[in-house]
Amino acid sequence: HLVESGGGLVQAGDSLRLSCATSGRTSNIYGYGWFRQPPGKEREFVASIAKYASTDTSYSNSVKGRFIVSRDNDKNTAYLQMNSLKPEDTAVYYCAAAAFWTAGLSDGDSFAYWGQGTQVTVSV
Repeated sequence: HLVESGGGLVQAGDSLRLSCATSGRTSNIYGYGWFRQPPGKEREFVASIAKYASTDTSYSNSVKGRFIVSRDNDKNTAYLQMNSLKPEDTAVYYCAAAAFWTAGLSDGDSFAYWGQGTQVTVSV
């Protein structure tokens, strides 16, 4: 069970941090991913991180250098720090968890567990 939080309405250039709290059985989670679905568009990969290797991260080109993915295994929580937000970052953001891991995992179909999503709106 994944629950995202931290979304909201911000202005361009602002920052937000999304959280993804996991509950229930967490021993079968090997990594986390963040995806987003902009209005009228398909879901797209944003970032991912391995549960047992904090340096195993991957980012889409559109967010590289602005967003930072992290996780706290003691809290069973993943985070997405979003800096220098742009209007084109407006989307519903989803957290996902994978029951296996390969370096740089980014295919949405590889993530077995999904949160309900949180809206991020960036105004000009």
